[in-house]
Amino acid sequence: MTNRPLILVTNDDGITAPGIRNLVSFMNEIGDVVVVAPNSPQSGKGHAITINSTLTFEEINLEGPQRDYSLSGTPVDCVKFALDKVLDRKPDLVVSGINHGANSSINVIYSGTMSAAVEAGVEGLQAIGFSLLDFAWDADFSQSKEFIQNIVKKVLENPLPKGIVLNVNIPKLKKEEIKGIKVCRQAHAKWEESFDERVNPHGKKYYWLTGYFNNMDSGDDADERALADGYVSVVPVKFDLTAHEYLKELGEVLNG
Repeated sequence: MTNRPLILVTNDDGITAPGIRNLVSFMNEIGDVVVVAPNSPQSGKGHAITINSTLTFEEINLEGPQRDYSLSGTPVDCVKFALDKVLDRKPDLVVSGINHGANSSINVIYSGTMSAAVEAGVEGLQAIGFSLLDFAWDADFSQSKEFIQNIVKKVLENPLPKGIVLNVNIPKLKKEEIKGIKVCRQAHAKWEESFDERVNPHGKKYYWLTGYFNNMDSGDDADERALADGYVSVVPVKFDLTAHEYLKELGEVLNG
């Protein structure tokens, strides 16, 4: 036992992805690290959990002082499993990432990276999801180290309110080109999607999901603007999806 914080690390790109290996090395400088992450890529799984098949789990030997475990499940499975089967006490912080690609704006809904952080929040834990705006497998995550460690240390020193986790996105820039950190709201944007229909050699139709990201938000306080301007965006996220501002009006409509 040490007096260093216990940090649980997970992701959705898989336990051997460069993003999580960099995040693990960053966290090793701050606390005692335990990794429970998917054994294969789980991008876009959102808050999915495994209920119709069994899970397999194993400890693996990877470089560093941390303990590494892989699970044949989703990012949310990893958090649930870590709390129930791996850790002997609740972690002081759960960090998810570093994701290969953005999880800003509406992407937070689809993101396995952020769903793992949200699941930790559901359990009453401090949690942060980190993403880099670079989908390349060999992305330079080292440029984000100073910002990630700074945010983690600040959260450990100043705990978040219950029910709130952080969605942190980092622009694809050199460290010295990043202008700083901006606390933002989620931008109003969505994916405009279609299914590209094709036919295989046997005459059977199949489909590829295609589309483009449509940012409909010009606000200076939105995460998409902050990232475009060269800032790290930090959005506080809640898992309470209730539209509180509509409760009274809806009650009047339904009971009027």
